[in-house]
Amino acid sequence: MTDEISSDAAESIRIWGWVSYIIHLIVAVAVVLPGVQASIGLLLVALVVDLVKRGDAVGTWQASHYSWRIRSVLWAGALYVLTIWLWLLFFVPGWIAWALISLWFLYRIVKGMVRMNAGQPMEPMDVV
Repeated sequence: MTDEISSDAAESIRIWGWVSYIIHLIVAVAVVLPGVQASIGLLLVALVVDLVKRGDAVGTWQASHYSWRIRSVLWAGALYVLTIWLWLLFFVPGWIAWALISLWFLYRIVKGMVRMNAGQPMEPMDVV
């Protein structure tokens, strides 16, 4: 792909990026707020959108946002799986661990949305 893409392609990348961020935000807020439920299915939809559309963003500043969202979901999922034993053995430590993971996930989504709104890529140092 060349360094320059058409304005239609750039707009499509931007729109799909916002769709994904909004779905991620719905899931992240629902996980943090008690009594609000969002399906893991929504998160999987957003992940699939990012995986499918990431190739379209290669060579643009928005590519870092696709990678950012994908890494956010994969890290959060891995952390949830690694701490599930806390739920099985002790309720309170499991709740605390998952609350911290959920807040971290929400932080990453909001940070990405703020940077995307400002037209900025995610910084290379923002690995985790």
